[in-house]
Amino acid sequence: MMAVSDAPTTVTVALGARAYPIHIGPGLIGRAGSLIREALPRARRAFVISDDTVAPLYLEALGASLEAAGFAFARHIVPAGEASKSIARLEALLEDMLGFGMERSTPVIALGGGVVGDLAGFAAAVALRGVPFVQIPTTLLAQVDSSVGGKTAVNSRHGKNLIGAFHQPCLVLADTGALDTLPRRELLAGYAETAKYGLIGDAAFWDWLEAHGPALLAGDAGLRADAIAVSCRAKAAVVAADERESGQRALLNLGHTFGHALEAETGYGDALLHGEAVAIGMVMALDLSRRLGVCPGQDVERVRGHFEAVGLPTRPDPARAWDIDRLIGHMAKDKKVDDGRVTFVLAKGIGGAYLNRDVPADAVRETLAASLA
Repeated sequence: MMAVSDAPTTVTVALGARAYPIHIGPGLIGRAGSLIREALPRARRAFVISDDTVAPLYLEALGASLEAAGFAFARHIVPAGEASKSIARLEALLEDMLGFGMERSTPVIALGGGVVGDLAGFAAAVALRGVPFVQIPTTLLAQVDSSVGGKTAVNSRHGKNLIGAFHQPCLVLADTGALDTLPRRELLAGYAETAKYGLIGDAAFWDWLEAHGPALLAGDAGLRADAIAVSCRAKAAVVAADERESGQRALLNLGHTFGHALEAETGYGDALLHGEAVAIGMVMALDLSRRLGVCPGQDVERVRGHFEAVGLPTRPDPARAWDIDRLIGHMAKDKKVDDGRVTFVLAKGIGGAYLNRDVPADAVRETLAASLA
């Protein structure tokens, strides 16, 4: 774990000529202009995309730093929330970008959480057949997960993130100070994605989270920076080895097959945040692994117990009428479906995730029934 310091930590995503740094630390939004200038010395203009929650908090500081670094910039603000990841929003954004006079050297800067990053990244991927992309994630979830790795997308009525492209950023600035304004529910949602890295392949990190997670969530800046750095190193290593998710990168979707089905059923709204769905989905994935005889029952309960202790949900809302067949239907539209079969991310205990393309349908149904009971 890194020492507590105001100096940023840098993690590199090693993709050869397309390698890029992830800077982690406080005050990075105020330094963004100079850091972007260093990464893109030829650029003279920039296009900033944010949402109506984040922009009032941080757009002024970002704009001042861009102007100080010699950038002229335009801004495009979208409503906060998953509904902004739509084809209609994408079209309006692209028209605004092209109207600004984008050039192939003009960076698109995403200032916000995962929704803004996904939307802005996809727009950057398709505008002029690809322009530079800078991520400035302001939520814990985006800092540890969605801002790294180049997966960009919008949603379809058929499911989440089904229309998208791989488009790597050239720079990621994870300003840990932005987490101070994050509502606790959003912080917890990001914590679920942080914990995912321990469950996938780092049992020692899971142990560390059990010991330090409550203090991290309570506001300890050093612990937050530590956890973000560990998470980013883990994701960077996976992305460098399997950029386009042809194999092991799919492990990063632990909990997501169940979680996305729950999100789809609740309409991708505030009723169930993405990180909350992933937390429930990870408990389901470990329970399914237990039913298949590969995961110790005590590990399932250990994960469930830690999530409940910090305030994350571990079961779908019991007040809602859930339909198992509908949930299974949503899962059948998962991006990891191959030849009609869903690829599940399972675990041989904490830190032992693996892929299984041949999970019996009865075991999936039993897992859902038990969680919904």
